[in-house]
Amino acid sequence: MEKLTAANLVHEIGMLPRDGIFNYINSKTPTLVKIINIVRPQGPIKIQRIRPNKGETWEKAKVQSISVPMIWRLANALMPDHPINVDRIFGGSYNTRSALEALLVHTPQFYYCYPGRIESISSKNKIKPGHKHLMWCPDHPHAPNMLVKAEVEMVISEVPSTEIVYDALVLPDEYHSPGLDIELKRRHSQMQIALIEIGQHLGFKTWVAQNDKGIIYKNQKLGEMEGVIGSLRREENLMSSFNEAQKAALLIDCIWFKNGRLMPAVMEVEHSTGVTSGLTRMKGLQDALPPFPTRYVIIAPDEDREKVFREASRPQFQSLNARFFPYSAVEEMYALFKRRNIKGVTEEFLDSYMEPILVQLA
Repeated sequence: MEKLTAANLVHEIGMLPRDGIFNYINSKTPTLVKIINIVRPQGPIKIQRIRPNKGETWEKAKVQSISVPMIWRLANALMPDHPINVDRIFGGSYNTRSALEALLVHTPQFYYCYPGRIESISSKNKIKPGHKHLMWCPDHPHAPNMLVKAEVEMVISEVPSTEIVYDALVLPDEYHSPGLDIELKRRHSQMQIALIEIGQHLGFKTWVAQNDKGIIYKNQKLGEMEGVIGSLRREENLMSSFNEAQKAALLIDCIWFKNGRLMPAVMEVEHSTGVTSGLTRMKGLQDALPPFPTRYVIIAPDEDREKVFREASRPQFQSLNARFFPYSAVEEMYALFKRRNIKGVTEEFLDSYMEPILVQLA
């Protein structure tokens, strides 16, 4: 499946004429928008907008921003030929969301559409007129600088969005030292918790980095959570004969083990501060083990995808054949297991959530 990034959306909007004036999709909202400046590759995009029917003029219009996080949030939601409700994606936040939608729909790969809406009341279903949706159709571009409506036979069943709730974390004192971003560390730990609990549902035991075992979650240290391995030497037959591998694994964020003999995944949780350190730790583990089937995985924010691909494709890391497991995919899988208590899932299920890096580059 193709995956869009903020840079892709900015590039498409950047192809629009700089002196152009663009209509909003909804004719009942006679707003016009104009591009003032685009910062490449990922934004922000500076715009002006006016409502001529209210007597507003460009001379007095203030410059507003379509922010980088906003562009990324939309990019992460888009899939080929799949209608999305932009207002729902943003949850009513970001007051320039309609301007971003309007600019995109004027580019060749984007359409607007009105899929039907399933309304369920007292066990009775009706197909009602739908709301405005945005649809990315990369294989069927239209002429540029035009608003084009896609006629669709689709209907939308609006399932309530899933939210992940993490309880409070208590981080050890050393994480509060100057120079450490406490919120990044907190997010890092939340990913480890999600991976531990996903591992439990898949029947895996999880190794957590030695220096993270003291983090407290739900009044329990991570190192004492159900399914977490206390010692690589004592508990995992796979590692017991390889002292150098045990040393290399100590600070790796998460490793999944199965039946003491298999290692489904080796995972490093990374942030914008660096990807190379995690790749280096995984490479050290790979070099300390005999050839062994596993997945070497970088878990990072969705917006860091480009950086992860660039670093993981360097010659010194290509033997890892690394995969990218974005935060959104981790939490999507976590939510699925939490809500449905799924059992009996094969390891191939993991591969649908992890994007191979070298295959993508080939």
